[in-house]
Amino acid sequence: MPRVAQSFKSEETKDVKKTSANNLSSLVFTLLRPYKKWLFLIFCAMSVEALMGLAAPWPLKIIIDNVIGKEPLPGLLSWLNGTFVTSSYSSMAIVAASSLLLFVLIGSVAGYINSYFTESVAQYVANDLRQRMYHHLQRLSLAYYDTHQIAKILNTITADVLTIQDFASQSILRMVIDAMTIIGMLFIMFYLHWDFALVAVAVTPLLLIFVIRFKNEVKKATREVRKDQSIMAAVMQQGLESMKSVNAFGRQDMEEERLHKASMETIKAALKARRLKALLVPVINITVAVCVALVLWRGADLVIAGAMTIGALTVFLAYLSKFFAPVQDMAKMSTIVAQTGVALERIQSILDADVIIPEKPGAVDPQQLNGNIVFEDIRFSYVDDTPVLSGLNLTIKEGQRIGICGPTGGGKSTVASLIARFYDPTGGKISIDGTDINDYTIEGLRKQIGFVLQDTFIFFGTIRENIAYGQPAATEEEIITAAKMAKAHDFIMRMPHGYDTVAGE
Repeated sequence: MPRVAQSFKSEETKDVKKTSANNLSSLVFTLLRPYKKWLFLIFCAMSVEALMGLAAPWPLKIIIDNVIGKEPLPGLLSWLNGTFVTSSYSSMAIVAASSLLLFVLIGSVAGYINSYFTESVAQYVANDLRQRMYHHLQRLSLAYYDTHQIAKILNTITADVLTIQDFASQSILRMVIDAMTIIGMLFIMFYLHWDFALVAVAVTPLLLIFVIRFKNEVKKATREVRKDQSIMAAVMQQGLESMKSVNAFGRQDMEEERLHKASMETIKAALKARRLKALLVPVINITVAVCVALVLWRGADLVIAGAMTIGALTVFLAYLSKFFAPVQDMAKMSTIVAQTGVALERIQSILDADVIIPEKPGAVDPQQLNGNIVFEDIRFSYVDDTPVLSGLNLTIKEGQRIGICGPTGGGKSTVASLIARFYDPTGGKISIDGTDINDYTIEGLRKQIGFVLQDTFIFFGTIRENIAYGQPAATEEEIITAAKMAKAHDFIMRMPHGYDTVAGE
């Protein structure tokens, strides 16, 4: 793997290790708290859907045992004896068939409600999470971006948030319904035949232990996949952003080779994760098949001996298959849970970043500054033990124009960055008009400073919007005046749409 890729991976691993289970739990509860009313509605709808799923096999039992077999109604339905429902076998069949349709109808309506509102919560939670991350990123010091790749950050804001959104809108709903269904079915299976129910009860803990152990391994593999995907995205972004240099020096083959190496690492990690995931389904299926075969064999003996009705065996087998279906679903979802856990870790690692320029309590807006700037014994380093400025003393008087000369890496740009508090010095003091710049609000300070940056960047939008970016309320006259001062007005007017010409990368 290229050295740059290794450094990206180690940096990301370091960030993820800072997260904790408490932080992740706190993040989840914070995101869900505004939607507690919707969550209550979803829970009620889920309960109804699970209840209708439990009731669905009973009409079949009534048809087999009480209509065709002419057996008396089971204990749970004995209260119907003497009513119009049991006046004839044909009316009982009609009621049983109608009940099945009613159960399906009610379950479908409940399913629609919980599906729609779950998706709504997922969409809004994803939106809140994106906004929260973007808000935090906007307030981080430039020191954070000196050590973190933009492609990795962008991958987290998009792909990882989408993973959580999909989990919230689809998997959580299924898992909650499955859990409720399992609990309900256990009660009914014990009522129908307790010794058969013990088969399911005995096997389930073993399956869950296997799934939990399996999930931890999948999570490790998934974390590796997500790291390699971020590295691949960083390689592609860097190659596309530097396309002019790549073409100028004929380094297309080298860039393609870099992408090939990063892509192959991603493939290896993805296949390793897939090997683990592919093992789960066969193990679950074989275990379930053994249980069903055991019940089918023993149930046939009981029916022949007259100790169990055909309808009861049919319903029990229906419940047994439905019982293990949620267990299988929850087992298969362990991989999704692992992916979601990794996504939460990566998101939390950004939210935990504390490389923020602090603002003093009670900091004041500087209003109109005159521009007397004093550096007193300023010390600064981007990396520990590698000083860029050491004991700098400098006075810039109001109205004075100065030029700072020196070799590359000598700290020329750093001096300007410290005035605007893009970074804070590690020692010393900077004052403007006799006041420590730390006593000013950051927003107010930067509003008093005009910037001509080394690296030009054009935002996607009109030329007018680009010129007015630093002052959105600027009038047309002010925009044109600024363009004239920059000697840009004439060539702007020669463009097809003048100041309304759309510019971009």
